[in-house]
Order: sequence, then structure tokens, then C-alpha cells
Amino acid sequence: MNTTTLGRQGEELTAQALAAGGYKILLRNYECFLGEIDLIAKHRGALVFVEVKTRSSGAMGAPEEAVDHHKRGQIVRVARYYLKRYGILDARCRFDVVSVTVPETGPPEIRIIQAAFEA
Repeated sequence: MNTTTLGRQGEELTAQALAAGGYKILLRNYECFLGEIDLIAKHRGALVFVEVKTRSSGAMGAPEEAVDHHKRGQIVRVARYYLKRYGILDARCRFDVVSVTVPETGPPEIRIIQAAFEA
């Protein structure tokens, strides 16, 4: 499976897991000139910006380890642009990271890390 297909599968599994956990998915793959956010959702009164990282194994480290300082900064910039663009001034925001491992055999492992980082 190529990385694009794996990433899409991880995002789909994440959307299902989040919905089952009470999240309302508002947007998938929000893009602007600053970058992209995988999912934007509402959960317990918060507007949640979700970054999904998917791997086929743990050989390259845990998927969430790929959300480094640079990636977090990009997500925050895109989130701020989204808020400004749509005139959202008073939202309580949160940044979640979802780690998905899809092995060749066996079920996928999905870990939702709420409030993984702050703006």
C-alpha cells in the first residue's frame, strides 16, 4: 500500500473512531495557502483541529512522533487562518493528534491524543 492510500485509510478510520467517541466531523482535509488540517470537528463544546498520522508499523517510531515542532506550528497557523476566515472569534479550540497503525495483518490501532499541544 502506498503512503497516500495508507494516509487516506488512516483518516477514514480516524473519522469513524472520532464520530463513535462523540465528535462531530465538520470538515476533512481543510486546505489554504498555509497548509492543511486533516480534520476539523466539534467535541464537548470545543472546536478541534485534528492531525492524523498513519504508519504500517512501528519500525519508524510511533506515528505521533512525526508531529514535531515545525508541524505543530503549521497546524496552528492554518487553524488561526481558518478561525479568521470564518469570523470565529470566541471558540474554545483544541489540537488533537491521532496515531494510527495499520499492520499488514491484524486490526488497526488508533490512539486519540486529546489536547496533544497548545497554540
